[in-house]
Amino acid sequence: MIDRAAIVAARSQLATQPDFLRTTPLMRLSGKSLGVDCAEVWLKLEHLQVGGSFKARGMLYRLLANPVPDSGVIIASGGNAGIAVAAAAQALGVRCEVFVPEVSPEAKRARLRALGAEVVVTGAAYAEAFEACVARQKATGALQAHAYDQPEVVAGAGTLALEMEEQGGRLPDTVLVSVGGGGLIGGVAAWVESRAHVVALEPERAPTLHAARAAGQPVDVEVGGVAADSLGAKRIGAIGWEVSQRHVHDALLLPDDAIRAAQLWLWKELKLAVEPAAALGLAALQTGAYKPQPQETVALILCGANFDPASLA
Repeated sequence: MIDRAAIVAARSQLATQPDFLRTTPLMRLSGKSLGVDCAEVWLKLEHLQVGGSFKARGMLYRLLANPVPDSGVIIASGGNAGIAVAAAAQALGVRCEVFVPEVSPEAKRARLRALGAEVVVTGAAYAEAFEACVARQKATGALQAHAYDQPEVVAGAGTLALEMEEQGGRLPDTVLVSVGGGGLIGGVAAWVESRAHVVALEPERAPTLHAARAAGQPVDVEVGGVAADSLGAKRIGAIGWEVSQRHVHDALLLPDDAIRAAQLWLWKELKLAVEPAAALGLAALQTGAYKPQPQETVALILCGANFDPASLA
């Protein structure tokens, strides 16, 4: 069970490493400045976090909460979770091995290597990389970190929402959250509970939560598209699914062209360089997939920035 108490405990543990994580800024803009008919839009700039994504929170917590053997830590990742684990492992002085799928960008692989991780590229998608990682973990006995479906990982992600509430002096009325495997929305929704409206956003070509809701349980889906490297899980995680059943009422799908347009808008208009997965919230507002009320405050989580910046040209 991931709840607010678990998230408070995660924050307390993370505070023992004060030189690692960053308190990321909260940008508060009028809705009109983004062309949105609402009172205010909050941008939680988590792409400025250590390792370039929110994942640093949960991955550091995973390492702090468990003994790490001499064989170190191992993970399968589309990129962001692996980078977060590698950064935490480097800070703590432990070995790190990361399995990434072939779809992962070279920019993320280079970053992993720069952080001292051994990188293994295998499988067409995350699921295949994960299978190879599990086999390797059984052989080495390394501590396995999961990209999105472990209690420490989800609770760590939830500290983002706790921090946002502190910075804003309150919760926004609505939080729009990108969904891949469900770690981020699991943590955010567990902190928010029923005190604000949490909306799940997915690319049309990676509908893990949407498909699970239609089936009444997690199911495998085909994944692809512009955000597949970071939202490319084939199945929603058990923890994210459980929390979303309790606290997430809306799940929306967005087309790739809208995601790409929002990513470019954030760069051109606000000079915020984020990966496609971080642009789903703005895409939902710009397309009208989510229509806020005039007096509403909406929060967007800019969850990551691990991509090739040349793609913004």
